Amino acid sequence: MNQQPTHRGRHLVAADRAFATGGGLLARLFGGGFHKLIDRIDAGLLEGGIDTTLPDGSHRILGGRKPGPMPIVRLHSWRALVRLMTSGSVGWYKAWTLGEWSSLDPVPLFDLFMRNGESLGAIARAKGWWRFVNRGIHYLRRNSRTRARENIAFHYDLGNDFYGVWLDPGMTYSSALFDPVPQAGGDQGEGLLLRDRPSPSPSREREGSLEAAQARKIRALLDRLDLRPGQRLLEIGCGWGSLAEIAARDYGVQVVGLTLSEEQKAYADRRMAAAGLTHRVSIQLTDYRDVEGQFDAVASVEMVEAVGQAYWPAYLQAIAGALKPGGKAAIQLISIREALFDAYAASADFIQTYIFPGGMLISELRFRAIAAETGLSWHDRYGFGLDYARTLKIWRERYDAAVAEGRLPAGFDQAFHDLWRYYLMYCEGGFRGGGIDVAQVTLAKR
Repeated sequence: MNQQPTHRGRHLVAADRAFATGGGLLARLFGGGFHKLIDRIDAGLLEGGIDTTLPDGSHRILGGRKPGPMPIVRLHSWRALVRLMTSGSVGWYKAWTLGEWSSLDPVPLFDLFMRNGESLGAIARAKGWWRFVNRGIHYLRRNSRTRARENIAFHYDLGNDFYGVWLDPGMTYSSALFDPVPQAGGDQGEGLLLRDRPSPSPSREREGSLEAAQARKIRALLDRLDLRPGQRLLEIGCGWGSLAEIAARDYGVQVVGLTLSEEQKAYADRRMAAAGLTHRVSIQLTDYRDVEGQFDAVASVEMVEAVGQAYWPAYLQAIAGALKPGGKAAIQLISIREALFDAYAASADFIQTYIFPGGMLISELRFRAIAAETGLSWHDRYGFGLDYARTLKIWRERYDAAVAEGRLPAGFDQAFHDLWRYYLMYCEGGFRGGGIDVAQVTLAKR
């Protein structure tokens, strides 16, 4: 008997089963007043606009009063607006999958929504009953000790063979840094403590390539730590081992890398063996809350936004507890504009529903206050959000090429490809619109 092919990634596509997506009877009954909603969107677009064709065939320019993105959007069904106004970005994505709206390039639309986030207000946020349902389901997926491993597997155990066809050869799944970071004098105050260390392996890292930009990002982070050969470095959220390899090979430190993904650990173990670094690097399937021992330094790249707001204190306490007195931590984090945080945190958005269950973008104001309470002082923040937009665009281009050329591993269907492309476009637009940012910062233990 022939076996049916496994549909890899189907759990992401179907992740909205418990969420409200704005398509039910209540939404249809209470989601009228379409032209009034169009007027509200028009009034809320202070920068840029939307070239819109409505379901009745009429054409309208929304906004357009000041320069900014001008995406072309076709509304095929009024139900798309029902989903938007009741379930926010979750409903808007669902409407896209059902063909209720379309655009040849959605990135400028996501950019537009982000840069006008305050003036649009709650228009594109889940509200009422739908908000409470989605927030409740998101809460059930929080990163408790028992749930965290499952949430990590949800995303990262799609398979090393999946990520390997569209990430850079170094397998780094976080924002690259394409330009050298400005130098600054001293290691205190608001100046920058980053040095663009030249690559010791120019044959592997072509200048200007994604791989070179990822290596620059890693070295910029490690340079914050003033590492010396023989010191111990803890990496919280080590991914596939790119930072651990560079730290052990080029800085001569002993590295303990933490992950909850069995796929990532298997890959990283093979990587360290191939590089001859098993004597310097230990990859452990360990929750950050279970770290034992002390280290000279801690590194963590785009890990904190995965833990969830309720666990920010535990994350920072783990860093403080792992550091020796006077030690430093260097983290790379993704934050949301402070004025948007409360509305964002009140529900679950597209990313939290389909891509990173249990996650929460950082409010830097709140996060920094918790760090101070934990005995960690905040130094030398450097933001580079547009570099993330560029990284995401490159990833999408590489992903599209892999799909077109048949290089993606078997089992992923068109619904998954559509979800993954939407995810990459959604994030790119967010960074381009300035609603979210990526930054490196140093935390020093007092």
